[in-house]
Amino acid sequence: MIKEKYAIIDIGSNTMRLVIYQRDKSRRLKEIENVKISARLRNYLTDESFLNDEGISVLVSSLLSFQEVTRHHDLKDVKCAATATIRQAVNKDAVLGLVKEKTDFTIRILSEYEEAYYGFLAAVNSTQIRSGITIDIGGGSTEITYFENRSLINYHSFPFGALSLKKEFVKGEKPTKTELHELRLYLEENFRTLPWLMNKGLPVVAIGGSARNIVQIHQAMQEYPLAGVHLYEMSGNDLLDVQQFLSPMSMHELQRTEGLSKDRADIILPAAQVFVTLTAITASDRFILSRKGLRDGVFYEELTRGTGTAIFPSVIEESFHELLSDYDIDLDHVQHVTKIALELYSGLAAAGKISYTEEDIRLIRRGSFVYNLGQYIDSESSSQHTFYLIANRTIDGLSHRDRLKLALIASFKSKSAYKQYSAPFKHWFSKVEQHKIMLLGAIIKFAYSLNATKRNVVRSVSLQDEIDRTVCIITCDGNYMPEEYQAEKQKKNLEKFLKKNIQLKFQQ
Repeated sequence: MIKEKYAIIDIGSNTMRLVIYQRDKSRRLKEIENVKISARLRNYLTDESFLNDEGISVLVSSLLSFQEVTRHHDLKDVKCAATATIRQAVNKDAVLGLVKEKTDFTIRILSEYEEAYYGFLAAVNSTQIRSGITIDIGGGSTEITYFENRSLINYHSFPFGALSLKKEFVKGEKPTKTELHELRLYLEENFRTLPWLMNKGLPVVAIGGSARNIVQIHQAMQEYPLAGVHLYEMSGNDLLDVQQFLSPMSMHELQRTEGLSKDRADIILPAAQVFVTLTAITASDRFILSRKGLRDGVFYEELTRGTGTAIFPSVIEESFHELLSDYDIDLDHVQHVTKIALELYSGLAAAGKISYTEEDIRLIRRGSFVYNLGQYIDSESSSQHTFYLIANRTIDGLSHRDRLKLALIASFKSKSAYKQYSAPFKHWFSKVEQHKIMLLGAIIKFAYSLNATKRNVVRSVSLQDEIDRTVCIITCDGNYMPEEYQAEKQKKNLEKFLKKNIQLKFQQ
């Protein structure tokens, strides 16, 4: 079967990047190549807004290096999008003509609206956030949007970015305290021109390389135990901590800082000041990174063309559909186990053993879907693999905390195994939450034993609470001996949580 491949070249003011995607079994696009060049085209834009000959040479030579990769992959139709520097260049028509003549590519210059819109689209299609502020700092412009109920309400493109701010406000290698103060006043003045930004109290969703570096630095400072940066959350104080951590450093020290790309060392402090100022102006309590950005927004639009909307109905459902495809999940088996698990949970709630909540129902549905996922790698150590795969995989729409909770539920094997997996995260959940996580894991584990042969022989499950025991009545449509054997083995985890013996009563 011929594998469909797609590519996009993002010509930014600071970096140029070629990304190649391949359509997978679930029809989603998976990134297979990501080539970056720190071209810094903004530095070649003169005061009269001409992209000078050296800058044009850097642009063309970078595209020719990308061309070797796209030709290797036999890609004919490569999207090539340019943002602020090319957009602002007065000689852009000549630049576009030369690129078309010298390379395989035709540059599409994105308007200010398009650049902001694609960033917004990437954010709402890869996060659980319904209302918020997005910010994408490039080298020569900064795009900000305000969205509500996943609909774009306002946007604005400021004609400054990390490189242009450094050029205007920083005389040396890195900004002084006075220069940062002047930069903050300048940013405040600009942000206050947008009344729809003021005191919104909504999450700030940050896009782009500078934001990613800020997050990586903070993770290194915290010795963060979970993999991935997408949907990582920081407070306004966390941003200040990173800024204060970086400010005293020399350029040499900045270049060696864990989490900070060497080619961003000279612009990270101006970028950090933009984030700090914006979160203060908007009265935001959360700064959240979206690893998906402009390039992804362009492809989200492409993927949804003809559907009437470019916004996914449910980000979580899209993510679980990917998991279904990637790990060959048996959907019929999962649905039956989920039914059993929900009946067990409802029975325990009716007996007053637990408090019924909609959040628990969601966790049971999600946990049942990916329970024992690690058997895809190795059945003997499936619990360990399940925890690792879920805890360290980006799942669009799930925060890091929710992803960890799902990993602990889906990998539940025993209390001792739970303690082993959760040890690096012992302060993430209260004792009450930890007890609930283990209980839900035990319920799902027991439900799986009741469909051990994947024949869906168990028709219903009900509970009768007695003084000295709980009777679990299991009605079946066929021979239930394999399920009975497994259920007798697995009931002990539930018994420990209920502090009562469970008598299994199978009947046809």
